[in-house]
Amino acid sequence: MGRANPLRRLLKSRRSPVHNRHDPSTPDPRPDSLVDCGWGRILFSQTYRDVGRLVSDLRAEGPEQRDIAMYVSDPHVLLAAAPTELFLDPSHTYRLNLATYRGAQHRPSGFLVRRMVPDTDADAVNRLYSLHRMVEVRPEFFERHAADARQLTYFVAEDEESGAVIGTVTGIDHAVAFDDPERGSSLWTLAVDPQTPHPGVGEALIRWLAEHYIARGAGYMDLSVLHDNRGAIALYEKLGFQRLPLFAVKRRNVINERLFAGHDPAKAMNPYARIIINEARRRSIGVEVIDAEGGLFELRSGGRTVRCRESLCDLTSAVALSICDDKAVTRRIVQAAGVSVPEEVEADDLDAVRAMLEKHGSLVVKPARGEQGRGVAVDLDTMESVERAIAGARQHCDRVLVESFHRGEDLRLVIIGFKLVAAAIRRPAEVVGNGRDTVRQLIERQSRRRAAATGGESRIPLDAETERCVATAGYGFDDVAEPGRAFFVRKAANLHTGGTIHDVTSLVHPRLVEAAIQVARAIDIPVVGVDFIVAKPNEPDYVFIEANERPGLANHEPQPTAERFIDLLFPLSMPASARSARRTDAVHDR
Repeated sequence: MGRANPLRRLLKSRRSPVHNRHDPSTPDPRPDSLVDCGWGRILFSQTYRDVGRLVSDLRAEGPEQRDIAMYVSDPHVLLAAAPTELFLDPSHTYRLNLATYRGAQHRPSGFLVRRMVPDTDADAVNRLYSLHRMVEVRPEFFERHAADARQLTYFVAEDEESGAVIGTVTGIDHAVAFDDPERGSSLWTLAVDPQTPHPGVGEALIRWLAEHYIARGAGYMDLSVLHDNRGAIALYEKLGFQRLPLFAVKRRNVINERLFAGHDPAKAMNPYARIIINEARRRSIGVEVIDAEGGLFELRSGGRTVRCRESLCDLTSAVALSICDDKAVTRRIVQAAGVSVPEEVEADDLDAVRAMLEKHGSLVVKPARGEQGRGVAVDLDTMESVERAIAGARQHCDRVLVESFHRGEDLRLVIIGFKLVAAAIRRPAEVVGNGRDTVRQLIERQSRRRAAATGGESRIPLDAETERCVATAGYGFDDVAEPGRAFFVRKAANLHTGGTIHDVTSLVHPRLVEAAIQVARAIDIPVVGVDFIVAKPNEPDYVFIEANERPGLANHEPQPTAERFIDLLFPLSMPASARSARRTDAVHDR
């Protein structure tokens, strides 16, 4: 056969203004093809021969869904057809050539990858979606597609010890979806628990999906990634993905607003300020950033102006702030309100410290003033370790407190407007040995992951306290831990020193909620993070640790912490039905 007629190719490309890379020598894919993924639809624009039909399908996007027109080679043509409704997604398209794919040299340890089981995994997968601000999927959608996994394939990563789902990925087989003559595939909704101690979960899921499609005879696997997601792009390029000159187009909806709204005043802020600013902007409340590095901003609406430093705002009085700032005063105030507190002495009185150590067997040392866990040492069972910790704490504050140590879990309760908004167990930084890397390397790698997951707010310091905790586990920084051995490298469960947080809002015992509200009322503070040590979050026993006047609201997603904070500051920005419900609750409270 001779070469294809160039006139025919030209005419065919003109009939396909959305995607003009079609080769007439290959079979046509199924026209106007799309795949429903539960959170939205993927519209394969290369199968559309008419821009009007593609625009019409994009307009049919369901409520609270995120449709994506993929593989758009001529986005200007598509955008011109509906310029006020569509926008060019600021994402890059990457492709992995499965014919040249190379497998991993080392098998990851501590977790396994398997197919998703809708009956048991749906809630866990949706939790991961929510953590990454992805649209959640109805459980019945997963169940409907489980019987026929040819078009949509779901894999999850499961922690071998706890059985928890710590990662998920979705794949689409293009040959099944639209008779793709190139037998391609694509990767979607890759989500990893940002608090997992296991390295390589994302890479393992990508590789598992790639090898799955290799077994099916696929030629490539594509994905779309936001242009500024440097960590993900570095991983994809390490695995051999290469960027394609193809684009994605989406509708202008509330879900996508941050992608097309232009200048973001919160971009330079830390996550704790950013979550509040984003909620304020969603309600059309004016935002002025005063000092991005310090997390200071101003909100304006209806003649009302409130200045905030993250979750600390004008509504918190200087007296309440000073009470929280001095841990000894905080303890006395809440104890007088009937809250259970630990025994406490001043570090200068070494005889009293010695007596308390003999009585309780283990102590906590903390600066009288300070935040973010700086200078705090926990579970000190010798006088020598107590004195070293006191010296370390004095680097942060001249006054140092020594408290009785109480074993249990670290519970943070966020109280806004004297109501519980979120409750979470905080756990200390932990690493898992792999038989190859030193403890120092494990800590550094876990610290990088925590920093990436928290916008740089959480890191594990390689200091004397970390060295002490590592030694308690039986290692030195330069030792190699056996595969699968998990151990804590800090004793204090502070997020800024690498700790992790696990939501228990639906489980927390009413007595703990009542005690946390007692703390807030005793200090008379409208927004506060109350820390207890508890046996279990669903049991009533507790001991008060401290009150934080500037709790990190971003740590408690998906609980509506930012929403309730803005409700407190600007109640008229709430929907009328919510204001009515709030008034009804207030009457009942009285």
